[in-house]
Amino acid sequence: MSDSVMDTAAILDHVGLAVADHARSRAFYERALAPLGIGVVMEVTAEETGGIPHTGFGRGFKPAFWISPGRSGGHAHIAFVAADRVAVAAFHAAALAAGGGDNGAPGLRPHYHPSYYSAFVLDPDGHNVEAVCHRPE
Repeated sequence: MSDSVMDTAAILDHVGLAVADHARSRAFYERALAPLGIGVVMEVTAEETGGIPHTGFGRGFKPAFWISPGRSGGHAHIAFVAADRVAVAAFHAAALAAGGGDNGAPGLRPHYHPSYYSAFVLDPDGHNVEAVCHRPE
């Protein structure tokens, strides 16, 4: 694999899909991803998010693929890796200036983990785009 391909893969932190039936999709992905060594590593409840539950799949302790109830064929969620918290804030400002919609100002999201610092915007098609830094400061 070339260095440029490996560098491209490193830009993504996680991806999320809206699913029509959360329980059915969770069961499907648990079975389908098991041979790849991928399983449920995190659950975020509706109470924690103020809306809907999320199930995170990954290897080890880091979720990289999320599912949550929503419109089938609905909007996607993608999170990009940010080097630091300053970059998260710069992403948010640049995305708003480019015509994106605010979907969550830069800040800590401790319901994911204590150092989870991110910002969310909606792109022109309504996709939820995030920049995230996992570093403590």
